[in-house]
Amino acid sequence: MTNEQYDIQNDSPQEKCGVFGIFSNKTGSDVASQAYLSLYALQHRGQESCGIAVCNEGLMQYHSDLGLVPDVFSKETLEKLGKGNMAIGHVRYSPIDQKSRSNAQPLVVRHIKGAMAIAHNGSLTNAAELREKLQMEGTVFHTTNDTEIIINIVTKKRIHTNTIENAIEKAMYEIQGAYSLLIMSPTKLIAIRDSFGFRPLCMGNLNGDIVFASESCALDSIGAEFVRDIEPGEIVVADKNGVRGIKTHCGQKSSMCVFEFIYFARPDSVIQNASVHNARLRAGEFLAEEHPVDADVVVGAPDSGLDAALGYSRKSKIPYGIGFIKNRYIGRTFIQPTQEERDKAVRIKLNTIEATIKDKKVVLIDDSIIRGTTMRRIVKLLRETGAKEVHLRIASPPFINPCYFGTDIPNRENLISYKLNKTEIRDYLSVDSIGFLSIEHVSKIAENANCGFCNGCFTGNYPIPEPQAAPKSKYDQKIGEN
Repeated sequence: MTNEQYDIQNDSPQEKCGVFGIFSNKTGSDVASQAYLSLYALQHRGQESCGIAVCNEGLMQYHSDLGLVPDVFSKETLEKLGKGNMAIGHVRYSPIDQKSRSNAQPLVVRHIKGAMAIAHNGSLTNAAELREKLQMEGTVFHTTNDTEIIINIVTKKRIHTNTIENAIEKAMYEIQGAYSLLIMSPTKLIAIRDSFGFRPLCMGNLNGDIVFASESCALDSIGAEFVRDIEPGEIVVADKNGVRGIKTHCGQKSSMCVFEFIYFARPDSVIQNASVHNARLRAGEFLAEEHPVDADVVVGAPDSGLDAALGYSRKSKIPYGIGFIKNRYIGRTFIQPTQEERDKAVRIKLNTIEATIKDKKVVLIDDSIIRGTTMRRIVKLLRETGAKEVHLRIASPPFINPCYFGTDIPNRENLISYKLNKTEIRDYLSVDSIGFLSIEHVSKIAENANCGFCNGCFTGNYPIPEPQAAPKSKYDQKIGEN
């Protein structure tokens, strides 16, 4: 067995990106610092890499690298980016096979009509097809991400159009799947959302400056006022003439990823008119209705299960307790290949509160269960602390299908709910009972949301056709490898 890299949240689905942009009519503004502060607020959406691009009257400077926002950007780095009137920023979570500095965003290109920077949240379902087509036309790729495909298509359209927004409008007929984009030209900042609205994107106002962000919590972090969500399929252009929307691609039935409310988004965000915190409370309340149990205390798995645990407690009248303390001052831990050392690593990151757990019948709440490995360790901690019973409640339905729209669940191979039935999962995790939120109720958690939802990971019913499996590039193979 080789050494494994363990993350206490590695049983949760991972979201690939968060984006932020700002347009100011004032020249020489410190837009880089605004982007930097906002990326802090979006750090939960990606911890592998980050970057900022600044436009100063058409001249673009950018910096990106692997690492967290405070590791990649120092005071000196931000000063080198300089002042400007526009900036876009990006945080990225990348799949295990795409962890490369070259995949860090924003991407910046220079073509015959000027420079362009792009930041992307989502995943294209026809990426393999588009990449092959572009390569056959002579396009050279420097990354393995979908974003470079998008920027190449937009660039090709831009050569034959009068405006960048017209080029984007035409490009949207070719790209399929999930994309919330920010594109910065020498004079314009443009926000784009795919026709189904898989991933969130909103607009705000900061003392007359226009800002865009994946979540409203990023607007709050810099004191910006929330204006509205970008509509699915909408292109919003901010320039010296103001803000205008292009709605050629609007009108599809929206399919927001329901996991934004279950896990991805920060609890203090409001998405599509619905509070994320309230959605998670409601998920816990529905769980209590569907799966009641005689117990002494309700605890949440940190941090994603805390809101739902509070909702379960309120509905069931079972007291809510703080069951775990999470060490927030360490990142990933390299674990030696013995079970004893792996268990010690869990204790470094997560410990129980004995006064809450010992001799109690415990209801443990988490947002989802993907592989089951981390949950098994958490249950073991509860047992070792003296829990009399452990009843697991999951604030989402069983995750049994891959996601093709920006979540790092590419296949069913490691999904515990696909491989095992509920009784087998109960026995594998060593819990006394297990209950999942129903499909019926998961669609109702986001009260007052003005959108529809994609729940393909639970049902297998996707809003658009599943993508074909992409063949491995010969350039990513060893010589002689089939």
